[in-house]
Amino acid sequence: MSLLLPKASGESLTLGIMGGTFDPIHIGHLVTAEEARQQFKLDHVIFIPAGTPPHKDEKTISSAEHRYLMSMLAVVDNPYFTVSRLEIESKHPSYTVDTVRRFFEIYQEKLNLYFITGADAILDITTWKDYKELLEACSFIAASRPGYSFSKLKIILGPAFPHIIKKVHLLEIPAMAISSTYIRRRIAEGKTIKYLTPEPVEQYIYKNRLYIR
Repeated sequence: MSLLLPKASGESLTLGIMGGTFDPIHIGHLVTAEEARQQFKLDHVIFIPAGTPPHKDEKTISSAEHRYLMSMLAVVDNPYFTVSRLEIESKHPSYTVDTVRRFFEIYQEKLNLYFITGADAILDITTWKDYKELLEACSFIAASRPGYSFSKLKIILGPAFPHIIKKVHLLEIPAMAISSTYIRRRIAEGKTIKYLTPEPVEQYIYKNRLYIR
């Protein structure tokens, strides 16, 4: 899928990109993306399923095509959401900094980029590939459960990157209590996942017998 999105010539584009394994995509992802879109006035949110996640065992996750198709089914009714095959079609591990570089190659100075992820993931950002470049390149939307403390992030990044803290925005999402791990476990235990993920995704999971032991 092309990364190019409709925008009048000469205008800047404000995008949110949301990476993850999406195994499976669920309501928490969608609520987070929609809340981020509205609060930060994003033109589009692009979901980017990881091809080869560098921090996960490839053998323990579903195929990239399954994860891509589930993501497509989940976002098809939202005109502001789309799904990119950028990382799936890459022959290299899915590093966030490489994805961000690719977006700036396409849009250059006309791009205002937000990276949407979980607040816990942001706490580990100093372990990410070329994290200093990443922190300078885009703003971050750190989704969390209500009541999450921002103090840990200030302790980790504040002394070395005081100007970066201003680019990290905390977004409280009640649905963050839902996780892909929780959904996979419920399926393995024969429990319902209704309303935890969009109905087309639920049907796809059962049709393809994903996560069933």
